[in-house]
Amino acid sequence: MSRYAKPTSLDEALTLLGDASWRMLAGGTDFYPAQGTRPLTGNILDLNGLDALRGIADTASHVVIGARTTWTELLRHPLPPAFDALKQAAREVGSVQIQNMASIAGNLCNASPAADGVPPLIVLDAEVELRSIRGSRVLPLGDFILGNRKTALLSNELVTAIRVPKNSTHGTSAFVKLGARRYLVISIAMAAARIELAGDGSIASAAIAVGSCSAVAQRLAGLEAALVGQKPGPDIERAVAEADLAALTPIDDVRGTAEYRRAAAREIVLRALAQASAPSGQSVAA
Repeated sequence: MSRYAKPTSLDEALTLLGDASWRMLAGGTDFYPAQGTRPLTGNILDLNGLDALRGIADTASHVVIGARTTWTELLRHPLPPAFDALKQAAREVGSVQIQNMASIAGNLCNASPAADGVPPLIVLDAEVELRSIRGSRVLPLGDFILGNRKTALLSNELVTAIRVPKNSTHGTSAFVKLGARRYLVISIAMAAARIELAGDGSIASAAIAVGSCSAVAQRLAGLEAALVGQKPGPDIERAVAEADLAALTPIDDVRGTAEYRRAAAREIVLRALAQASAPSGQSVAA
């Protein structure tokens, strides 16, 4: 017999997860479209009563984003320019109505290769906090998402937060998405870049990730290393043009060919780096 439960505390939710197998319902923006017109089956654990998992906290070591924090809440929260790419991605997650309901953790747990939130969080070196009745563990985002619709989440675990280390909250960032139209579209390719500049204006460090061009968004470690010491402008253009993109494994589908995706990825990486290195002095407004 199927069960429905809507816990109001984290302890209650974890106890339920330890007792049975559940389908988890949070914002519902992926849950209900996937369900379609079929009757609900299995045990449904409704997480929408867990207010403790909402909000953004600034601790001594991390910026902690609660798992149920919505994209709209993220947009409205004051964050340093290193989070600009994540805020730009937040505006690309469906419509405003979807952004008001969809949770950031849900975007990660869905583990779509085209999940808009993943590349910006990867360049922030984000970690995923997992809790069960037995305790907690923290995984780098790259170790949490294992493949297309696959994560390291165990059946008795719940994602409780996304944590960004303080040493990754420096610099500026940008997110660029390519789709068949401007809004309300699944990406053909997307890229996020975060850079820190040295006193002489050269790049002291860079973090770059590309999504929708492989089963899991990929960091471009070779290009990141090549950019260190380079100045924004022709030096960046040359480094991107010469970058080895073998880490990307795009596919052919109705949105684009693998060849087109690979070429597009190079261009949008360049655009993301140009935006990230442009002088602004201000973070993305809500």
